[in-house]
Amino acid sequence: MKPRFVAMLIYPGVMAMDVYGPLEAFAAANSVAGAPLYRLAIVSMTGKPVETSLGVPIMPSIAASAIKEKVDTLLIAGGLGQEQASKDRRLLSWVQAAKGRARRCGSICTGAFILAAAGLLDGKRATTHWAKAADLSQLYPTINVEAENIFIRDGHVYTSAGVTAGIDLALGLIEEDHGRTLALRVARALVVYLKRTGGQSQFSNHLQAQFAASPPVRLAQEWALENLSADLGIPALAAKAHMSERNFRRAFTEETGESPRDFVERIRFDAARILFEESHLPVQVVAARCGFPTIDGLRRAFARRLGVTPQEYRQRFRSAEADETAPAAAGI
Repeated sequence: MKPRFVAMLIYPGVMAMDVYGPLEAFAAANSVAGAPLYRLAIVSMTGKPVETSLGVPIMPSIAASAIKEKVDTLLIAGGLGQEQASKDRRLLSWVQAAKGRARRCGSICTGAFILAAAGLLDGKRATTHWAKAADLSQLYPTINVEAENIFIRDGHVYTSAGVTAGIDLALGLIEEDHGRTLALRVARALVVYLKRTGGQSQFSNHLQAQFAASPPVRLAQEWALENLSADLGIPALAAKAHMSERNFRRAFTEETGESPRDFVERIRFDAARILFEESHLPVQVVAARCGFPTIDGLRRAFARRLGVTPQEYRQRFRSAEADETAPAAAGI
């Protein structure tokens, strides 16, 4: 099978992690599969070194004008330089023309602003870094901005949230191309969670948790995430924060927008969801590892949040995985 050509467009002020993170995921797919599934290129308008947010330049592998072949996947990195790049008529014209030759295109983080400036997000659902979502919506009111998502696909256009979400997007594209089995193996190789495409929950407990600004409350949250099976009642968490229970409860709710009890159930539920997706552990083992005192407590959490039982969730997940990965897995 001919390798899919993935082109990552960069510009002055680009964030290095936005560039290298997704590309490393595609490179890992090649390594894990033992075959050249993807051919990677870093593209700039001139082909000359491009200064990054680190102050360290990236040497592109090709100038935009030198690409004559069909691009399978065109990606645009984000960074502080996107504001100027979004006004670069030459760059925008190239993106518009390249879109016509690419099977799909996407952005990492604030690269969505460049897609938007090129008119590729008009009337579409999109996401970007949470801190810039309101700006994207205000500047381009025809875009349906959904800031809570890690990444979104709308037709053949993909957008992802801030920085490391570019890796999630790359894993989603790998899954789309070669099946879940390979994508999961790549995720394991990179030591990250595999985020499924589509409507299923895409957030890990660390990404979903809203951390407090004050160090004491945040310390309690971080400890809870690392000790799911421990006692996470308000007395225990308040003690970790070195606060009275009353002050802890008030400060936690004010700073995070949810009660300590809701936070604990949410991070435990999300950890259980991931275990059901990525392991064959019995329900009682999942419940114990995630801190649910009983299987009934785990069932109630799934019923409240998803409207299904843990067994139903796992069965649906496995059925989808079998349908999606059966043809591709044979070649891995």
